[in-house]
Amino acid sequence: MLRPSLIAALCATLAVPGLQAAERFDTEKGTLTVREITAALENPWSLAFLPGGDQMLVTERPGRLRVLSLDGTLSEPLAGTPEVHAQRQGGLLDVQLSPDFEQDRMVYLTYAEAGENGNSGTAAGRGRLSDDLSRLENFEVIFRQQPKLSDGLHYGSRLAFDEGYLFIALGDNNQRATAQELDKHQGSIIRIRPDGSVPDDNPFVGRDDALAEIWSYGHRNQQGAAINPWTGALWVHDHGPRGGDEINLPEMGKNYGWPLATHGINYSGQPIPEAKGQTVDGAEPPHHVWMQSPAVSGMAFYDAERFEGWQRNLFVGALADRSLIRLELDGDAIIHEERLLKPLGKRVRDVRLGPDGFLYVVTDDASGQVLQLGLEQQ
Repeated sequence: MLRPSLIAALCATLAVPGLQAAERFDTEKGTLTVREITAALENPWSLAFLPGGDQMLVTERPGRLRVLSLDGTLSEPLAGTPEVHAQRQGGLLDVQLSPDFEQDRMVYLTYAEAGENGNSGTAAGRGRLSDDLSRLENFEVIFRQQPKLSDGLHYGSRLAFDEGYLFIALGDNNQRATAQELDKHQGSIIRIRPDGSVPDDNPFVGRDDALAEIWSYGHRNQQGAAINPWTGALWVHDHGPRGGDEINLPEMGKNYGWPLATHGINYSGQPIPEAKGQTVDGAEPPHHVWMQSPAVSGMAFYDAERFEGWQRNLFVGALADRSLIRLELDGDAIIHEERLLKPLGKRVRDVRLGPDGFLYVVTDDASGQVLQLGLEQQ
């Protein structure tokens, strides 16, 4: 005879054509259900749902953009995407739809772009998604990180739209000191308009010693950014070195300390040479810090109604910890943490809230997955 749990899994599979049987795990908020939509992606990095909710765009770090349907159907790579520098941590990275996508069909991408002398940097661009979902039309670059200093590390990068502006969270290109140098884009958050132009009210507009696109600085390698749906504030998270991953709520013109202030040390076990302590005068302390680095990547607030146990929670992917971190919020305060998906042993690169109220997770692997997460509440 079949066990009741196996019968339930088989029924769940039959109810949603194309989806694998759900795996189930006990959590503090009920039974977590995990269904694999695909495992046919090469190092996927991010996803964005198309209107209608049954299809999404997914980036693969080698440079491919694909359409994935909830039944597991995966398109051929779309034409018209930019040439990317797909080495080490570089490649095709974040994807976001224009807030006015249903009118303009614009898709925004970040990626590593090659420069001179073998160095590279982060770029952002946009193109129109064709009606048949086969290509990006008239792709144009709207931002280039200057100068290009990366040897394959610390590109960031995440995109977040907010009331007519676009934030781009960048990395320091593994060049620590540049995060404190306002004449360089390294280690900063960029604020531009969707067409790439610079808002007049950016904090360093008009200064000869600073780049006008910079919103905040002193960051290391930001791979999570999202607008808090209850307050409208931008939240980002940042990889520490060995220890000291952190969440920040970046404000206009402020310094977030790296590398002068850090809770981490070098991977060699030695102190960061420039560090003066965990905090320094003139720099903002982190909103939240992990003394042992989970290697955070991806960020999503849960403001759907589908799963009551997740409401007003923040979800963060973890690469080194191979988990999805659930954070409970009281206002802006983080009051509790739970690590999910540990039994799977997968590097979680991104997490997004779907229009159906499920969470969708991207795993970073040569056979990378998109997983659908739900909750059977107690």
